[in-house]
Amino acid sequence: MATRPIRYDAGARNVLGRELVPCSLDPVTGFFRNGCCETGPHDVGMHTVCAVMTAEFLAYSKAVGNDLSTPRPDLGFPGLKPGDRWCLCAPRWKEALDAGAAPQVVLESTHEETLAIVPLGVLKDHAVRA
Repeated sequence: MATRPIRYDAGARNVLGRELVPCSLDPVTGFFRNGCCETGPHDVGMHTVCAVMTAEFLAYSKAVGNDLSTPRPDLGFPGLKPGDRWCLCAPRWKEALDAGAAPQVVLESTHEETLAIVPLGVLKDHAVRA
């Protein structure tokens, strides 16, 4: 596996206005499956939030029709477990927030387009603490 992702948009910025940092290469995430929460014209779901999976969020996501925990080898999807980082759709993260099940966010790896859905202050309130 490559240690450095091939970027879709080398100029992509995170919600802090800096260079977008990769979210996860294990498991490999992102709409473009390059490890980054980048977006583009074909990403209608807006996979821009780098989130740290929790059992609570995975159960919530499954309950609303998006099972992220079950492996799908036919799609090259390993299934997620608590602690994994994954690029979530910004509207789904906001929906989970409203339901009290939002996972923490990695601000440095969350694309600036997320700010069209979720204010920076809210993201900071749910940021992974270093």
